[in-house]
Amino acid sequence: MDWNAIGLTIKLAGATTLTLFLIGLPLAYWLAMSHWRGKFLIEAVVALPLILPPTVLGFYLLTAMGPHSLLGATLERWGCGRLVFSFSGILIGSILFNLPFAVRPFTAAFMSMDRRLIEAGWCLGVSRFETFRRVTLPLCWPGILAGLILTFAHTVGEFGVVLMIGGNIPNATRTLSITIYDDVQALNYGSAGRTALFLLLLSFAVLCATQWLVSRRGAPR
Repeated sequence: MDWNAIGLTIKLAGATTLTLFLIGLPLAYWLAMSHWRGKFLIEAVVALPLILPPTVLGFYLLTAMGPHSLLGATLERWGCGRLVFSFSGILIGSILFNLPFAVRPFTAAFMSMDRRLIEAGWCLGVSRFETFRRVTLPLCWPGILAGLILTFAHTVGEFGVVLMIGGNIPNATRTLSITIYDDVQALNYGSAGRTALFLLLLSFAVLCATQWLVSRRGAPR
């Protein structure tokens, strides 16, 4: 097995999960609580990666972040380096592609809780932030944790977006899924099989953990 690819994949999955926890949580809370009529447009944008082919999203990101694009040229002029074929580039693609796998479970968790508990906190004079931290987060934590686990696992197996934006650069953009592709191309089925088995066991463990969390949410207290 390619341990460098394993380390890079875990690094990418961890950074993606942490970023989506920070930006996905307030977005999901707003989606769950807002009554804005145009909210369905935001929900559609969040869910779009579920049905959009990864290569399509990767192509648009490659075009938007390339050295001849406005964003790419500006970053290079400022000395920030290139986004394409770099870890920063595949991280941006991974965050966008995994957006629904974090935001949708978060939103479902917020929508399932009794809103009267939140309003009771407000009536008692507790600030909205303190109510969110001391009431909402503890009650919704199993659903939030399930979203984080799904995001991490889905990032580990991502192929299309990473290949389109990052290519296949060892120690920089070569993740586990690309390693399997390379091994099959080289007819090295033994190595491909070991890596695939690792991802299979990881996916099974993630599903078990997610189902356990879901059943825990539904269990009587």
